[in-house]
Amino acid sequence: MTNPSHSAPAQLNGMGRAQFIGMMAALMALNALAIDIMLPGLQQIGESLGVENPNHRQYVVSAYLFGFGIAQLFYGPISDRFGRRKPLLIGLGIYIVSAIAVVFVPSFAGLLALRFAQGLGSAATRVISVSIVRDVFGGRAMAEVMSLIMMVFMIVPVIAPGTGQVVLLFGNWHLIFVFIAIAAIIVTSWVARKLPETLDPSDVRPLTVSSIVGGFIIVLTNRVALCYTIASTFIFGALFGFINSAQQVYVGIYELGHWFPVAFAAVALFMSLSAFLSSRLVGKLGMRKLSHAALIGFVTVTFLWLMVQLLSATPMPFLLFLAFFALAMFQFGLIASNFNSLAMEPLGHVAGTASSVLGFMGTVGGALIGASIGQAFNGTATPMVAGFFTVSVIGLVFVLIAEKGKLFQAHNARI
Repeated sequence: MTNPSHSAPAQLNGMGRAQFIGMMAALMALNALAIDIMLPGLQQIGESLGVENPNHRQYVVSAYLFGFGIAQLFYGPISDRFGRRKPLLIGLGIYIVSAIAVVFVPSFAGLLALRFAQGLGSAATRVISVSIVRDVFGGRAMAEVMSLIMMVFMIVPVIAPGTGQVVLLFGNWHLIFVFIAIAAIIVTSWVARKLPETLDPSDVRPLTVSSIVGGFIIVLTNRVALCYTIASTFIFGALFGFINSAQQVYVGIYELGHWFPVAFAAVALFMSLSAFLSSRLVGKLGMRKLSHAALIGFVTVTFLWLMVQLLSATPMPFLLFLAFFALAMFQFGLIASNFNSLAMEPLGHVAGTASSVLGFMGTVGGALIGASIGQAFNGTATPMVAGFFTVSVIGLVFVLIAEKGKLFQAHNARI
């Protein structure tokens, strides 16, 4: 069923390879858009809906992530049973309706409920997009296509906060959700018109509780898969912790105001650069050597960052803070792009269900950790930096358990 060539595979019914890559990237980008575009508006949301504790504004991000993480567990088995198109379009519909409903929400609790629902819908774009790519391409062709999709996808964190800031020039925070809904409607129309069903009828699987429970059992009983998943969860917790605290740190501590999106984009660019370098280097160095070196670099950078933070009587100069942050996130890009593959490595025989389970564990766990880091904000960057260092050490411990205490030991030439 797979086609490793550079031409459009037959099951795309004439849709070109470039259009297919663009469509899959757009689907995944809707998830990043729903998180990053509203960061400049968190303060305004809190003031509008009477949120007294500034830290509670972060729940706008956390509620979405919890919905996104939980639903990932189910979309894989559902799409294996009913095909890719229908569950994907239903998920997109939930995403759009939730975004529109937020415009009319009268309370903060109602907003959080709708954000949770939006996350439930958005999970379809993540899980099913990967399944579609797997249906259409195989081997090196799939790896190449996924790399191109991720390169496009990572542009969103760079431009989304700035886009949100521009939207706020024309009105209040409600317009951000209108913008999200319009973007999703455009992508949904594109998918409905152009994307055929890619699941081969012979690959349809029954939807049973045992398939979901079985995926958990397989992951939880495989040392390498479980430990890399937990390590990845903690490292992603650092990213989610920053997303929760970004507006308070950049605007509250460093008083960047409208320059906040620029600072956010600068760090996102470092992540994009490292992910691009990973795609170029992993073939030569292997996933283990590359990600293990990056994890040690992450521990080192965050330790030095924390020491400087603790020894500073006043907030460290912004450029120094930004330099530490950019270096840490550069390592993150090398780690994130490889840990998931290492976790999936021993689970090829149950890749679809395992992908859902790993996505669920990573997103929900990372969101909980990120929320804990964000809620510890005390007017300084110390809790965030301490959180970064803590999760990096915990991640290293689980990698050592996965590898039986020996880092940089490639198991074969591919990894």
